Amino acid sequence: MRLLIVEDEKRLAVSLAKGLTAEGYAVDVVHDGLEGLHMAAENPYDLLILDIMLPGMNGYRVCSTLRAAGNDVPILMLTAKDGEYDEAEGLDTGADDYLTKPFSYVVLVARIKALLRRRGSGGSASPVIELGEFRVDTAARRVHRGDEEITLTAKEFAVLEQLSIRAGEVVSKSEILEHVWDFAYEGDPNIVEVYVSTLRRKLGAQLIKTVRGAGYRLESDER
Repeated sequence: MRLLIVEDEKRLAVSLAKGLTAEGYAVDVVHDGLEGLHMAAENPYDLLILDIMLPGMNGYRVCSTLRAAGNDVPILMLTAKDGEYDEAEGLDTGADDYLTKPFSYVVLVARIKALLRRRGSGGSASPVIELGEFRVDTAARRVHRGDEEITLTAKEFAVLEQLSIRAGEVVSKSEILEHVWDFAYEGDPNIVEVYVSTLRRKLGAQLIKTVRGAGYRLESDER
């Protein structure tokens, strides 16, 4: 999943980005409201972490502008403890949730997972995707074949997650890159093939099919 952090406290932004990257997310960071609006409008993010007090354009306006344009990306708003944030106003502009600083990193991750789960499952509470004999738990970020847990790295899981949430559909290499690697990635796009090859070795060669010239398809009924 690809996240955008819009936060002008640079040390906090960098700290959050490092932690969330370690969790397996692709994370972009900007420190200005106008830049955040541009990034969110031009890129397919799965979630925005949006501070309220920003230079250029405040978080309320960023959020309301995105919603007015029909952008329904989940937005988690951050606010300082001094009370400049009005919860009702924030939610009225279209935010999905909010956290007051200082906040627990564990709580932040839990809120992010809940918002992504809600978006990915159309409101269903279950974070588990059943794929034949495989169970992909997008909240715990674990994969099981029957009772056996299969160990994956954060990036391996992120690639599998993109294929799993669209099981049976063709997912292009560029779509995987957009959601698993951040916008600053300038390496070889064939890195996706490397991770798909590793997933086939760990999960079975027949689970992920290559659709020539189009991308990859995860066979949802594979046994």
